Amino acid sequence: MKVSRFIVNPFGVNTYVIWEPDSHEAAIIDPGMTDTAELNAVDSFIEREHLSIRHLINTHMHLDHIFGNLYIKDKYGIDIAAHQADEFLGLTLSEQTRRFHIPVHVTDHGPDILLKDNDRLYLGKEPIDILCVPGHSPGSIALYCPESGFVITGDALFKGSIGRTDLPRGDYGQLIDSIQQRILTLPHDTVILPGHGPETTVGKEISSNPYIN
Repeated sequence: MKVSRFIVNPFGVNTYVIWEPDSHEAAIIDPGMTDTAELNAVDSFIEREHLSIRHLINTHMHLDHIFGNLYIKDKYGIDIAAHQADEFLGLTLSEQTRRFHIPVHVTDHGPDILLKDNDRLYLGKEPIDILCVPGHSPGSIALYCPESGFVITGDALFKGSIGRTDLPRGDYGQLIDSIQQRILTLPHDTVILPGHGPETTVGKEISSNPYIN
């Protein structure tokens, strides 16, 4: 699997495009794009690489990770996939946007496809495993690509840090349990691709992350 990262919007979200090079089937993860330049950058990349978009996946539905959902859904004709427990966040997107004073036009929306723990999606023949990692939000998920050795963790786990739990329905104890049981049990050389900031590995976080040691 190949991965490209786009850093978008005022929150610095990592929007990922991942694709299987033989089939050119691709997924867009957390499309947080808010302006024409950000949207065009993703569209141009998809066109240049001749990708066929098969999945649109939200690791969670906080506003900064879903700004571009409806644009991607409409342009590429694909449904929004996320965990049902985060539906309330998508359905209050406009309220969240006003609260954070983000000057963008949004439409409230929930997921079309409901993902659950241990679901498996595919790009070509390569699997993407859904790992539920609640705590940052009740419906947070991680996307593990075992054959390529990486996991997209959303805002559950960062390099040297963890997701905040002071937002609606966040739970610190639940987040720590999720990280320890679902992410840190992956092979130590698994690359962690977080929702913000640089990549890291499972082994590095086990040895150095102060929140989980």
